[in-house]
Amino acid sequence: MIAAVNQDLWQGGASCGKKFQVTCTGATNQGVPHPCTDSPTVNVMITDFCLPPGCKGDLDLSNEAFSIVADPRAGGIKISYQEYVIKYLFIDSFFF
Repeated sequence: MIAAVNQDLWQGGASCGKKFQVTCTGATNQGVPHPCTDSPTVNVMITDFCLPPGCKGDLDLSNEAFSIVADPRAGGIKISYQEYVIKYLFIDSFFF
């Protein structure tokens, strides 16, 4: 699951590879008044910069990611998002 970000979030490429949890919170138009799915949250990795004027918000979700959180016919949705960090724990094991 991938997404592109606007210039503010792109930070000269520093956000590339970062992970965000994105949740659909509502409609932006009357065409699909209730676009959010029953499982309206998806985790995405930032892979690209969304050039204006094509980027109408903070994040531009891939079609696959968008269809998990909302009805694709909606086109645009209101979202909340937060960055998250995956922490790895490595344990050295010795077998006797």
